[in-house]
Amino acid sequence: MTTLTAKQTLILCGYRIVFVLLAPIILLLLLWRSKSNKAYRARLLERFGLFNQSFKKHGIVIHAASVGEVFALKVLVEQLLVQYPTTPITFTTFTPTGSEQVTKLFGDKVQHCYLPLDFIFSTALFLKALQPKLMVFMETELWPNLVHQAKQKNIQLLLINGRLSASSMKSYSKINALIAPCLQQFDRILTQSQENQQNFLTLGAKESSCEVSGNLKYDMTMSNSITDTMTTLSTFLPTDKKLWVMASTHQGDEDIALATFNLLSKRFPELLLVIVPRHPERFSDVTKLAKQTGFTTQNRSSNHAVEANCQVWILDTLGELMALYGLADFITIGGSFSEIGGHNPLEPAWFKKPIIVGPNMKNFNDIMQQMLNSQSLIQLEANNDINQQLCTVLTDWLSQEGENITTTLGNNAFDVVKSNQGAVQFTLTKIHHLLNKV
Repeated sequence: MTTLTAKQTLILCGYRIVFVLLAPIILLLLLWRSKSNKAYRARLLERFGLFNQSFKKHGIVIHAASVGEVFALKVLVEQLLVQYPTTPITFTTFTPTGSEQVTKLFGDKVQHCYLPLDFIFSTALFLKALQPKLMVFMETELWPNLVHQAKQKNIQLLLINGRLSASSMKSYSKINALIAPCLQQFDRILTQSQENQQNFLTLGAKESSCEVSGNLKYDMTMSNSITDTMTTLSTFLPTDKKLWVMASTHQGDEDIALATFNLLSKRFPELLLVIVPRHPERFSDVTKLAKQTGFTTQNRSSNHAVEANCQVWILDTLGELMALYGLADFITIGGSFSEIGGHNPLEPAWFKKPIIVGPNMKNFNDIMQQMLNSQSLIQLEANNDINQQLCTVLTDWLSQEGENITTTLGNNAFDVVKSNQGAVQFTLTKIHHLLNKV
């Protein structure tokens, strides 16, 4: 067990005090979020380590902050359920959308709750309720207090799919005195790439605990639930339309999509724009924006088939984006036109779809480099007319020669996915090794 120095102990105590002082503000923030998403108001006691259910103990806790991480862990958790049928697995999330996806994907096959806020008393109650053998954290989820308490109880700690972007490095380096001892508590840190491993080492992780595992997000499979959802969605969508999906949008992305669609719609009346907002609390605002822009708009949640005169369809439901990729003709990744830094391009790549991204995909540097090198997608340039660039690419794709271009892009993207698989098996091996140490 790594023992904290007197200075590190003092810093951790200071962190605990600050977090307690921030408790009222954090609670108010959750209540404020609940104004637009009532789910944030539900199960508030879980945020403080209080549960209205009894959990099976001495198992594995796996934490994924939100929806994207839940999907990335899907194959790994399915394998764990097969390999450790008598070991309770508790899947924790931090957002209601993540929570909903855990329930949708796994039902009662796993135990589920929110990960508590990093208060000393909340985390103590959490650990007492579950008494896990192993805790698995995802990507950049670092909770100093919970990690320290878990290590004191000799719980094995594993960080998987480790990723530290340049912006994360900048943020964490400001509190390195707190982050370094937190990283040193982990028994193993598995990173997506050599670059990410070096970033963890720079922040203070032990070299002996770090390994490159690859990216879990490459290890996707076509599940029955995705196939079933594709079948359901296909009953709403017209067969004589080309589907342009603007996926995982943030504020500003919809303006770009709608302005570009305005340039395209008269020339290509067969084009249907499908907008998928990243956050549920924005569903109604995005619908209102599309209507105010003058387009005939329908919502997926209405459960009505897309009418012949519909121009914009809003996917305002959860857990259906992956299936929608399988039905789409062209895909643009939201969050890549602003400082958000983009979202996962591998899911549409799995379906061999042509992909367009904006200038900023900083959250996926390694993936982007491979996809650009293999001519697997189109990235638009910064400081140019984004709408015109987007319009030009889509016009090319909608032309007679476009099918050859999009087929080549889609096949190249799929090849990138397949050639990088293997992280799940690597991670399973490390989990097996850590469990054997208990």
